Amino acid sequence: MTLRDQYGRGLQTLRLSVTDRCDLRCSYCMPAKGAQFAPKEELLSTDELLKALELFHGLGIRRLKFTGGEPLLRTDLEELLGYASGRFECGLTTNGTLLAGRAEGLWKAGLRRLTVSMDTLHPGNYARITRGGDLRKVKDGLRAASLLGFESIKLNAVLMDQSMEELLQLAALSVSSPWEIRFIEYMPVSFGVGPQGALKTPAELLEILRQGFGELEELGRERPSAPASRFRVKGALGSIGLIRSVSEPFCAACDRLRLQADGFMRLCMARPDGFDLRALLRGGAKDEAIRLALASAAFFKPAGHAFYDAPAALGSQMSSIGG
Repeated sequence: MTLRDQYGRGLQTLRLSVTDRCDLRCSYCMPAKGAQFAPKEELLSTDELLKALELFHGLGIRRLKFTGGEPLLRTDLEELLGYASGRFECGLTTNGTLLAGRAEGLWKAGLRRLTVSMDTLHPGNYARITRGGDLRKVKDGLRAASLLGFESIKLNAVLMDQSMEELLQLAALSVSSPWEIRFIEYMPVSFGVGPQGALKTPAELLEILRQGFGELEELGRERPSAPASRFRVKGALGSIGLIRSVSEPFCAACDRLRLQADGFMRLCMARPDGFDLRALLRGGAKDEAIRLALASAAFFKPAGHAFYDAPAALGSQMSSIGG
């Protein structure tokens, strides 16, 4: 049995949020006062997560991205990775603040693909955006990961009010390193959360990059369902990615589902539709019944996102739905 939706899209990618907690309070993710996190008993346990991974693997999921909140806050992450790395193409998205102390353990557990959120290289602006984060910790984590030899390192930067200099500094990392520096168009996922001031648009970013580096080589997407259009500065070791989920949606090729830390399977990041996997896991349902239920729910994955509607995921925060 494999997962396919009503539009014929084969679903092979799962973003797995292992916690809704985070040690930062980024302005585009949480309100200034912080989010209301789920009680521990509402989150999937280690055994429940392992069972969920077994079920999804049996349904044809082949790519798995561990997310949060901040996934490195979860102490059993290496155990989960040890199980998953032999069955899926695994990746991890992290804010990087705890990466220096965990990189070796993640490597030993089989992780080879890493994405780190870093919206600026300016320490003061980083602290402002993250509401208190220390950029040095992120750089230490990246240094540790680089020394271990992770085969794929990507940096994510949400387009906000960064200066031209800040954006060029980030993009320049793709010239001197084999990393992919990805710029993400701001997504209005939840009501009342978002950066202040005028946001940079993808078109403005491309113009800034061309002013700074000249004409860019277009590389296309890593695969048809990948979110980022990729570019390369002439002579660069790495690449630049641009994710335009709002202005140039890629929904027609989307092959992703999201499993929240509380066991709710979300069919689209920008819609509330989904399925309560936790209820079946804790209700003693047989594996075949759960697989059938997951396949039935996934069939109704919507055609596209709801960013153009009223707040798409009203009542949800980005930290709770896996980014």
